Amino acid sequence: MTDPLHSDLLALAQEAAARAGALLRDGRPADLAVAATKSSPIDVVTEMDIAAEKLITGLIAERRPEDGVLGEEGASTEGTSGVRWVIDPLDGTVNYLYGLPTWAVSVAAEQDGETVVGVVAAPMRGETFHAVRGGGAWATGAWDGERRLACRPAPPLDQALVSTGFNYVAEVRAHQADVARRLIPMLRDIRRGGSAAVDLCDVAAGRLDGYYERGLHPWDLAAGDLIAREAGALTGGRPGQRPSGELAVAGSPGVFEPLQRLLEDFGAWHD
Repeated sequence: MTDPLHSDLLALAQEAAARAGALLRDGRPADLAVAATKSSPIDVVTEMDIAAEKLITGLIAERRPEDGVLGEEGASTEGTSGVRWVIDPLDGTVNYLYGLPTWAVSVAAEQDGETVVGVVAAPMRGETFHAVRGGGAWATGAWDGERRLACRPAPPLDQALVSTGFNYVAEVRAHQADVARRLIPMLRDIRRGGSAAVDLCDVAAGRLDGYYERGLHPWDLAAGDLIAREAGALTGGRPGQRPSGELAVAGSPGVFEPLQRLLEDFGAWHD
């Protein structure tokens, strides 16, 4: 039976992600421009990232004022309840800026440091993914009701479709390109979608066999990592470690381990 607190957190996360997703989808100005940059001039923030985070954090503050919050666009409060929200109001900002559809709102809730609820809304795909720890992973979309998610049965690695992402710092990106160059001949193919949250959900949904990336932040990972794990995928960082900014890897059992070993051999976690 689902913990009543987790049910409440899920309902709030779903409402926050849906409202922010609608704002981003319906409120995108025709002349959308860059409002600021982060790690480099091509790592951008738009006015809509900021507006979406304000919407989400405002809703959480209204409903659960004692909770902590960590958001990509600067929201950070400690809280006293033992619950912390980890929010990416717009994962895939460059896609959004260019009018590409692969972007998402990611909302996760941690309890005592462990992620217990994750919601990823991908409005332009008409899909929302969610999971509660121990309750499986689910999605709604262009089908009736909720669909339970399950990662793909593992193919041999040379038949695996794997997604990745690239950093916005030129030196890091060059190293990542070299890792991808070495990896591509060993796989069916590589994809680069532009949203870590969507990639992790696509692993959960069986649309990808694996995913890896260096340089992610907690808000990129929190919801999607839980959804992938609840769909039966394995996730981690370097061997024996949890996903982190150093390296995040997800995949079907049978794909995860050899992919992780190759990434370690190729030094995917450092320059």
